[in-house]
Amino acid sequence: TTITMLSRQVATAGARVGAARGFSVLTAAEEFPGLPSTSPGEKKGSVASVTTLPSGLTVVTENASLTSTVSLTFPNAGSSSEGSSEAGAAIASRYLSFKSGSGLSSALIVRNIEDVGATPFSSAGRRGATVGFTAARENAAFIAPLLATECSFEKWDVKEAQQLAAAEAADATSNAQVSLSDQIYAAAFGAQSAMGRSYYTAGASRAAIVAFYERNYILNGAVLAATGIADHEAFLRMVEDEFPSSAPGAAASEGGAAYMGGEARVAAPSTGYAHVALAFEGPTSAPLMNVMKHCLNNGSAMPFAAPGIIGVYGGSEPSGASSTVDALSNAVGSAPSADIVAQAKAAAKTEALTALDSGSQSLADAMTASVLDSSGFSAKALAESYDAITADEVAKAHAAMLKSKVSLAAVGDITDVPYQATIASRFG
Repeated sequence: TTITMLSRQVATAGARVGAARGFSVLTAAEEFPGLPSTSPGEKKGSVASVTTLPSGLTVVTENASLTSTVSLTFPNAGSSSEGSSEAGAAIASRYLSFKSGSGLSSALIVRNIEDVGATPFSSAGRRGATVGFTAARENAAFIAPLLATECSFEKWDVKEAQQLAAAEAADATSNAQVSLSDQIYAAAFGAQSAMGRSYYTAGASRAAIVAFYERNYILNGAVLAATGIADHEAFLRMVEDEFPSSAPGAAASEGGAAYMGGEARVAAPSTGYAHVALAFEGPTSAPLMNVMKHCLNNGSAMPFAAPGIIGVYGGSEPSGASSTVDALSNAVGSAPSADIVAQAKAAAKTEALTALDSGSQSLADAMTASVLDSSGFSAKALAESYDAITADEVAKAHAAMLKSKVSLAAVGDITDVPYQATIASRFG
């Protein structure tokens, strides 16, 4: 009986601790069975696995995250892949995420996600688009197939996507930072090029949206990243069973544009402020690009880097615009010393590794980026990629950067901002 069991525990404990311990005869574990250990075992490191399926879909998982984020990234579903008659299709297609498809209504898809307490998300930009969710580990595989529903383009869904895209584009036009980003791409690649055109474009027709979506939202070339997955092979079997199984079509090709180096200016005197950015062509290696970015982190110049370009930006009152350009030019024109390179390597490596511990979604993003950059993922390899960068490599990359033509973007009250030709003369 329960009383007999407790009596035996008391007798055992009493014999062990003796009469001197009169205040208690039971240990915490004996008094509260099932209490978690106060000396847990050593935490196991994350193990990542990568597999490319016959469909062309690459699946990358890790097993240590306490929650699961499952994201499906279509690397060629950004605005740089829009055709000449498809401007605005990328931003509208983002809003077709979790809409009717594969025989399921939008309401049923959303209800299944909400029923397990998952949080859905979607994003898009110039390069690629992502749809995903964060949920409890035990529910990840159950709702993951909802990410790959084949959109049926119901009239009401497309109409809503067009309206949401128009609202986002309108908000973007009033944001100086977004406008500056658009202008630096226009300056670097040409305003009418695939990379130079703005992602924030409204007015895509239904036909354009459908054509863009069907061409770019395909599994061939896509990356499915999942955190908190204990069994990679079981997750793969689920993907093979539940995701579309039709023969893979040709992988979508990203619309690209050669770096040109030019100038883009948007005058808005009423803002009473001048926003300025300078950019150059950057290295193709993501770790080297990140180290270079931190080398440019100098004083009032704020560095930025994106695939294909690297640079600095700043702002000031209109009367100080010329001085701001001087500061930006000095920040990019000075070759980094060995000490600066060492500091930049440490900062870039820390930034990359911190992203792995900044939450389930951040980890999934890092896994996807690594697969797209190097076709694999491991925290050890990521750290080693930064350790391997030498000061000589950075010096050569910096020299190559300056040999590319400088790009200038200016937004706001920019009367006193020098023109690109004047700035370019500073770099030889």
